[in-house]
Amino acid sequence: MKGAFSLIMKLTLLGGASEVGSLSAHVEDKGVRMLFDCGLTPSKPPKYPMKPPAVDVAFLSHAHIDHSGMIPWLCLNYGMDVIATPPTIVVGTMLLEDSVKVSSLEGYPAPYDKGDVKVLKKHFQSAGFGDILDVGGIDVTLHSAGHIPGAAMFEVKAGRDLLFTGDINTLDSNLVTGAKPVKCDVLVIESTYSGRDHPPRAETERHFLNKTREVVERGGLAIVPAFAVGRTQEMMMTLMNSGFNIMLDGMGWAVNRHYLSMPDYLRAPERLSDAMRQTMVIRNPGDRKRLAAGANVIITTSGMVDGGPVLEFISERKNDRNSAVLLTGYQVEGTNGRMLMDSGELMLAGKPEKIQCELGFYDFSAHADHNELIKFIKACSPEDVVLCHGDNRVVLANDLREDGFKVHVPKEGQCLDL
Repeated sequence: MKGAFSLIMKLTLLGGASEVGSLSAHVEDKGVRMLFDCGLTPSKPPKYPMKPPAVDVAFLSHAHIDHSGMIPWLCLNYGMDVIATPPTIVVGTMLLEDSVKVSSLEGYPAPYDKGDVKVLKKHFQSAGFGDILDVGGIDVTLHSAGHIPGAAMFEVKAGRDLLFTGDINTLDSNLVTGAKPVKCDVLVIESTYSGRDHPPRAETERHFLNKTREVVERGGLAIVPAFAVGRTQEMMMTLMNSGFNIMLDGMGWAVNRHYLSMPDYLRAPERLSDAMRQTMVIRNPGDRKRLAAGANVIITTSGMVDGGPVLEFISERKNDRNSAVLLTGYQVEGTNGRMLMDSGELMLAGKPEKIQCELGFYDFSAHADHNELIKFIKACSPEDVVLCHGDNRVVLANDLREDGFKVHVPKEGQCLDL
C-alpha cells in the first residue's frame, strides 16, 4: 500500500530550508495539519519563518531558539497543543523568556511578550522517547535525536512514514547518546554540516585543553562563550579534572539543575554532577568581579557573543594578548561571534572594537557532519530525502543522488507533494 497515498502528503518548509535557523515545517496528511518546529534566527535584526497556516497540532524538537523561537506566537494565534519532551518544555520556556529580554535590550520589536510565554505553558503536552501519540488517527512516535537532552525526532506513520529529525547528532557526547536511524519513506533531515566533516572529538578536546592550559600558564584568562543549553554542560565535563579554576556565568547553571532533575535524558548524570562540583557559579552581577578575579577559565553566555556576561569579560580583556576567546560552536551569519571570526572585531557598547586577545575556534558541534549524515540517511533507507536547515545543501544532495536517493532541496514556501 506504500504507493496508495504517495500524493496526499504535503510538506512545506516555511523557514530554515536554505539557511541554518528559523526552521519550520508544515505537513498535511489525511486531513491532519501538523507543524514541526517554529523558530527564529537570532541575527540582527532577527529573521522569522513565513507565517504558517492554521494547524491542528505542533511538535517542538528541542529548546534552541532557532527551532522554538516563534512557538509562543503560534499558540497565541492558533491555540493548539505543542508536543515536546520534559527537558524541552522546561528549558525551552527559559530560553523563550530570555529571548524576550534580549529583544528588548537590542531594541528589536518582539513578536510576543513574557505573558505569552506563560500562556504557552498551558499548551505544552509532555511526551517521552518511545511514546506513541494518536494525532487524528495518525501515530507519531518520539525518538532521541542525540543533539541535546530531550531533543526529539518525530516518526509520523500516515499514508507514508515520515521522519522529521530536527537537529541530530549520531555520535555519543559527554551529555547524551547519539541518534539511531529509523526506517521511513520520507526523511526530513537537517544539513547544517553538509560538505564539512568534524575532526575526531577526542582530538578537538585535546587541542582545546592544551590551548586552555597554554593561556592559563602565561597568566591569561580563557573566555569560553557557550550556549547555555547543551554546550555549557559539554564544556564543563570536558574541563573537569583539569585543575583549572573554572567559573560559570549566565543561564547555564539553572539549566544544569533542570537537567539533573531529569537524569533519564542524560548519558551520564553523575559526570555532570561531578563537573558542577568542580565549577564555581556566578549567580548575580554583584559576585561577578569578586569571583571572576580568581578564575583561570570562564564559561559564559552567549555562545554567539551577542549578549550576556561574555561581553563584559571580553571588554575587560580585549587588549590583553595573554588572554583568549575560545569559541566552541557554530556562529550564525550576522552574529557578533561570526563578526569576531571574520574580522577580529566585536561590537562592544554599540561600536566595533578590535580584539587583541587570542582567538580560537574548536568544533564541539552537536550536529552530525557530512559523512555521519550520509550514514544515517542510508540506514533510514527512505524513498524521498528532504534536506533543510543548511546553507550548503547541494553538496550533500549531490552525494546522495550519486547513491541513488531521490533528494529534494525546496526553497522556503515551496510545497512538496510526497
